[in-house]
Amino acid sequence: MQHIKTLGELKKSGYKSRSVKEEIRENLITHLKSKTPTFPGIIGYEDTVIPETETALLSRHNILFLGLRGQAKTRMARQMIDFLDEFIPVVAGSEVNDDPFAPLSRYAKDLIAEMGDKTPIEWLSREERYGEKLATPDVSVADLIGDIDPIKAAHQKLSYADERAIHFGIIPRSNRGIFVINELPDLQARIQVALFNILQEGDIQIRGFKLRMPLDILFVFTANPEDYTNRGSIVTPLKDRIESQIITHYPKDVESSLLITEQEANLLPAQEKVVHVPDILKRLIEQVAFEARNSELVDKKSGVSARLTIAAYENLVSAAERRSLINKEKTTMTRISDLHGIIPAITGKIELLYEGEQEGAAQVAYNLLEKAIRNLFAQYFPNPDSFKKRKQPIDPASNPYRPIIQWFDQGNSLQVLQHCSDKQWETNLKKVNGLKELIDARFSAANNNEKLLMMEFVLHGLAAYSLISKKSMDNSTTFSDLLGTIMNFGSDIEEDEDDPYNI
Repeated sequence: MQHIKTLGELKKSGYKSRSVKEEIRENLITHLKSKTPTFPGIIGYEDTVIPETETALLSRHNILFLGLRGQAKTRMARQMIDFLDEFIPVVAGSEVNDDPFAPLSRYAKDLIAEMGDKTPIEWLSREERYGEKLATPDVSVADLIGDIDPIKAAHQKLSYADERAIHFGIIPRSNRGIFVINELPDLQARIQVALFNILQEGDIQIRGFKLRMPLDILFVFTANPEDYTNRGSIVTPLKDRIESQIITHYPKDVESSLLITEQEANLLPAQEKVVHVPDILKRLIEQVAFEARNSELVDKKSGVSARLTIAAYENLVSAAERRSLINKEKTTMTRISDLHGIIPAITGKIELLYEGEQEGAAQVAYNLLEKAIRNLFAQYFPNPDSFKKRKQPIDPASNPYRPIIQWFDQGNSLQVLQHCSDKQWETNLKKVNGLKELIDARFSAANNNEKLLMMEFVLHGLAAYSLISKKSMDNSTTFSDLLGTIMNFGSDIEEDEDDPYNI
């Protein structure tokens, strides 16, 4: 069809116009019948947001995506261009994408009246039919809808009463396409009011002009919950005119969150070649986000976006890459100690309540990491809490952590430098009595590097359960005894029947 250049040729071709919402509906029906993914790459919404969005589009509704930051609201809107036709015809030179069979603007009407079937036709691609505006307090009615252009009027010697003196805003210029307003509550109330007529009647009013211009647009709005911090809200009449409101959400399980992070993380091939990231560290990063969303120190109204885990994953890989460069190692594997590198990714992605601000963003980030380690530890190893306060006689074999804890209680300590070589890392971990034996017994099929990682994980896990002490410095972590040196139990601790840790 793109070879057609005039209105006459378009008429002979049998082309029929349809509204953008009908066009999207029919193309969506084709996707659904052929079982083509409607929103590829959107993970975790298969049974919630995506079916609701498909229903709204089939109903030819304007849509409001309501949810916290980082919930793929804008991405969902941008993917809707896949439901548009690849190309549509427009009157050549039209500012508002006039349909040759149903022109709206004075320019297109005059041109067709003058040239008839010889009116030139252009073809507009689906990518050109998408408009997007971030709502900010300085957005004006002129930006969105339009205003009188005195320069145009002077240049063309037009009266201000002439429709041709109007400079159209971004909404009329998105005619016959999709228009998205992000963060709708940030738009001033008086500007929101200007959208009433567009949504209800489909036409625009500019500076008192008696201008009937029934626009053909699918509107998609995105917004955070109305009670979010000190921002504005969506005025009720405008909300009433948006037919479908769809609530978005964060991933409901770790598996979905893992898929999102791996899909979105921007790693270079060189990094992937050098650095191996074990599954347990990927899960630790995801667990940090889940802990943050449930933390009493983090503002839940603000939310914790998926960008936290994506940035944290990238930082984890880069921390391991930096260590390998310092030690001139060709390949390496991420460690628990590399997680210090994700702290900047956490502090910049959470908004704290008053109590959290008192502790400080960095300390809150470390606390979230400790909670993530503690909760994940019980999924791989026996819960240390189950060995506390037992009244039966002590059985050395009953507590798998007993040899490790005793080694520290004997006055030993272990310092793990964040940038030490893989060889030194292995040497240090193997100093701890009982650590290697515990991992060999539980993960016999793992390779050497994986066993070393689990050995380090055990130390961090025991510290998270307050069975040994952990002190983190700028470039190292030191593990030592928790009770022996503080309370000077000495060798008698093994005979103390009231020992809460049963060691």
